[in-house]
Amino acid sequence: MALVKTALVSGLATFIKVISAFVINKIVSVYVGPSGLALIGQLQNFSQLATTIADGAISNGVTKYTAEYGEEDRRLPLLFSTAIKISFACSALASFGLIIFSSQLSEYFLKTERYSYIFIVFGFTIVLFVMNNILISIVNGLKEISLWAKINITQSVYGLIFTSLLVIFFGLDGALLALVTNQSVIFFIIIWFLWNHKIIKFSKFKELFNRAEAKKLAAFSLMAFTTAATLPVSQLIVRNHIGSNLSWTDAGYWQAIMYISTMYLLVVTSALGVYYLPRLSEINDKSELRKELMYGYALVLPVVFIMGLAIFLLKDQIIIIVFTKDFVAIRELFLWQLIGDFIKLAAWLISYLMIAKAMTKAYVTTEILFSVNYVVLSVIFVDSFGLVGVTYAFSLNYFMYFLTMVVITRKYWI
Repeated sequence: MALVKTALVSGLATFIKVISAFVINKIVSVYVGPSGLALIGQLQNFSQLATTIADGAISNGVTKYTAEYGEEDRRLPLLFSTAIKISFACSALASFGLIIFSSQLSEYFLKTERYSYIFIVFGFTIVLFVMNNILISIVNGLKEISLWAKINITQSVYGLIFTSLLVIFFGLDGALLALVTNQSVIFFIIIWFLWNHKIIKFSKFKELFNRAEAKKLAAFSLMAFTTAATLPVSQLIVRNHIGSNLSWTDAGYWQAIMYISTMYLLVVTSALGVYYLPRLSEINDKSELRKELMYGYALVLPVVFIMGLAIFLLKDQIIIIVFTKDFVAIRELFLWQLIGDFIKLAAWLISYLMIAKAMTKAYVTTEILFSVNYVVLSVIFVDSFGLVGVTYAFSLNYFMYFLTMVVITRKYWI
């Protein structure tokens, strides 16, 4: 029942996030079109990589050990203090790099130096992104789902208002600027939410740097950085291949179908992120772990199937509602994208074990292997079948990933 409760509470926050995101996406689609959406995807992928580097890629580790220690454990201040020091140091380096290399980054990712100011602004605000990540990771680890939901709902509503205004008044520049600044105000809102929190308070972050805690976080840092590097980088390569060999409008179509996948799966992935990592981290009994996994499959996969089927049947209406008639070409991408989404969720449910059990070597190896595999399959299939080939690659890659996850993690639950 814990997963159901978590899903209901996080589901409300996710629902508001999805609605906000859809409204933002509609405004972006109207004001910047498919090619502009492709550039926004470029910056989104880069920002994922940059923020993970900036927080030392330790967010999952903070969640895991906060959950594992429990709120009464004396090691919590050591964990919090060490995590915040790592993140401050990493965010300073990331900030320096963003500002110094702003022109080169703009030219490479956004195809012109005109947007170098975006990266300069990002350099000054990235520390606030990092502080947000750390604080939300702690709330997640403490399993305070209601507080987590309130914070995320506030973020969604603020993001909707802030981003919409910038896009309406400044077009593509406004959309890009919103991506790198919307966490600035949110940080202070989170501080307000946590002002009288019994666990998350300033005194808990004043301990000296602790090598033992840093070593524990390092394993998660390597895993998170691998994901942060491989996922957006593989998407950047695929998007660049589509843009260079088909067109940047086609790249925008692919960005659109990926966006639909991300948004509807948030209903499930948000609950998994909030519930599964802390839960699997604290289970050591094999039979109990197997029971938890089977319960997750029985609850999650039917939901994903029903949502995917509904989206496929209503795809024409969804294209017009979420985007504009300029995006009608993406209708051919739905079938295999949705099949791939179903397989992806089946794989993700079991892949959480690698993070929860700190299977660093296996995690890093599979993330790199299947990101490379996705790029190779995408290039081959796009060249052979056109834009729809990228969805063939998506489905096949996750099917191979699912089989690999079963083999790698079986010792923990079989």
